[in-house]
Formats: sequence, C-alpha cells, structure tokens
Amino acid sequence: MSEFENSKVVSYAVFFCTLLVVSLTIISLVFPALFSSYFGKFGENLDPFESNNQSIYFIVSNVVIFGFGIAYYKKKIPLLIYDVIEKIRTFEISKRVSIISLAVILVVYVGLSIPELSIDESTQWGDYGILEAGLEIWPFGQSDDVTIQEQNDRYVRMFLLDISLDIFQNIKLLPFIASISVVVFTYLITVQFCQKRFAGIIAIIVLLQSYTFLKFDTIAVYENFWVLFFLISLYVIQKKWFLSPVAYILAFFTKAYVAPFFLMTLFTTYRSQIPRRTKIAILISYVVIVSVAIAIVFLGDTVYPDIININYSKFILGFQTISAQLRLDLFFIMTLLPVTVGLMFLSKNKLKHADSILILIFGTIIAGPILVTFTYHYEILPYRFIPLLVFFSIGVGMFFSKKLVHHS
Repeated sequence: MSEFENSKVVSYAVFFCTLLVVSLTIISLVFPALFSSYFGKFGENLDPFESNNQSIYFIVSNVVIFGFGIAYYKKKIPLLIYDVIEKIRTFEISKRVSIISLAVILVVYVGLSIPELSIDESTQWGDYGILEAGLEIWPFGQSDDVTIQEQNDRYVRMFLLDISLDIFQNIKLLPFIASISVVVFTYLITVQFCQKRFAGIIAIIVLLQSYTFLKFDTIAVYENFWVLFFLISLYVIQKKWFLSPVAYILAFFTKAYVAPFFLMTLFTTYRSQIPRRTKIAILISYVVIVSVAIAIVFLGDTVYPDIININYSKFILGFQTISAQLRLDLFFIMTLLPVTVGLMFLSKNKLKHADSILILIFGTIIAGPILVTFTYHYEILPYRFIPLLVFFSIGVGMFFSKKLVHHS
C-alpha cells in the first residue's frame, strides 16, 4: 500500500471514530433520556424518545448548514455568493494586522473578565473548601481525606496556586493568566496547522464566545493550567520537539485527566511535516516519560491506584452527561456535527492537520466516558471540556485556511 493510500485509510478511520462519538453526544442532546432509559438505574420510568427544547434548534440549524454546505461543495449556489465565500476563505491578513487584532481582542477579553478576580471563590464553588484544606498542608502534609490528598498529588497545580496565593495575594490571578495563554496558544496552533493568520483570529473569536470557557477562565478550583501545558506540548512539536514531553508531564501532574491525551499528541506528530527521525525521537521520549509517570503514580504514595472501579454501563451514560454539560454552548452544539464532517472534506483537500483536529475532538470527547467507566471518584464536569472547545474552535478556523492559487 502506498503512503498516500495509507494516509487516506488513516483519515477515514479517524473521521468515522470521531463521527461515532460526536453522534452519540448529539443523540443524547436530541433525546436526553434515551441512554438513561436503557443503561441507568431508574430507566423504566423514562420515555427514551422524549425530545427537549434544544432539539428543534439543533435539527433546523444542521439541515440549513448541511444543505448550504452541499450546495457550496457542488457549486449549486449563486455565483456571487460563491465568490464572496471563496474570498473570505482565501482572505489573509499581514503579520502586523494579526498582532494588532490579537492585542485588541485580548484587551477587550481581559477588560471584561478582570472584575471576576475580586470574587471570593468560596462563595462560588463548594469544592473550594477542599482546595483550601489542601493548600494549608501543602507541600509535605498528609491527609486521611482522599479528596484532599488527591488535590496534593497534583504537584504542579498546587505549586502554581500556592504562588498565586502567597506572592500575588490572589488565588485567581495565575489561573486567569493561564486562560489568557490558552487563547494565545489557540491562535498559534491554528496558524501553525493552517498557515493562515486570519484562521487563527477566527479560532480565538469562536473560543471567546464559549459560555463554558468564559465561566471557568478565572476559577482557581477548576483552573486551565493543564489545558495550557497540553496545548504547549502540541505547539512545540514542530518548533522544539524535546519540550513536548516536558510540557505533557507538567500537564499530567496538574491534572491526571490528561493521561490518555499523549496518544493524540503522537498522532499529531505523525501528521506533522517534520523529519522521520524527529518523529521517532518524540515517540521514544513519550514512551519514556509516560512510563516514568506511571511508575510515580503506582509505586509512589499517590491516591490514584485506590480509586479504580470499573463500571461499563457508565461509559454510554457519559455521552449523555457531555451534552447536558455543554448545552449552553449553543454555537458548539449546533455546529459540532457539520464541523466534524467538514473537517473530513478539508482532509481530503490535503489539509493534513484536519485529521489531527478530528482526533483531538475524538479524544477530548471520549476521555470523559472512559474516566467515569474506570473510577467512582470523578464525575464528568463541564470545565473538563475546555480542550474540546479549543480544538473545535481551531477546527472552525480551518475552514478559513484555503490558499489563494496564483495562475501564471
């Protein structure tokens, strides 16, 4: 099999896996009680096909988007509209304009979010008491409470929150700076994947309209340090690859939820246009660093081995939880399926990293159901989907990555 044919097989495999998990998420959005009625404890009292108010918006928006998309793809729309879309998709901005645009967007975002830094987090989130108790005994104290001990096993996170509290006298400050950095790296990764600065600007606008991202961007209990470190691990693959496993291990000891994400990093490496020797070096470095992390977790005095408990019925229920948690992210809910299908077409049109974004969307959706299948300790909470929202935003940006072809 040629490398090109092999690449096509990989692309289709990635697309169908992503389409499957996206479809499970969307089915549970349209029929909220469907999975509970078959896999839940009290399923007999539920109507599996009762729909909710959002269903009609989802169906109408998807029919419109897919209808328009097919008409555009087959060039069945008026020529004037087609030309306008092509101009938008091939539009590019200079480096200077992109820097100014990024600065303006960030200034507006920071200006609107700064008042949140003065809110007392203990009045917002019940979990803040656990974090506070953890910080009081950090770094060398031990606790019999498994929830407090689990906080302190996340060494990088507690170190950064401790600095934010002790040095800056505000526990929310470094988490907010991390969220600002997440926006910046969303831009940088989009530009790197698409080779288009305009696509990067579109991606951060999509991210900054997200209800979930804006809800958790200044929250210390549910900080974005882990998201930032994981984004850095992706970004440096093509720049300084040896920093990628370092950034990943920082993400892991900020939040163990990121553990399976390294598989997505390896796929992104495989899809990157870097020398084969570099790809092999990255693979070896990840095998080493993941082995070390596993050894620390299972041989060290951490809480993680004690909270493993397998329950397979929770896997399918996990998709129901995702759609419930993200129901207020209307743009995401209404366009996730069209974006997933559209990325497959972009991949066919030689945009290699469209596959990378599909696998990142797949991984960040399925991680939640996998987590609750294997442990009783964690629930699927909305802030865990910030990486999903980042990769979705980059995916939207990719539709603006078409290059202008100069005919000689």
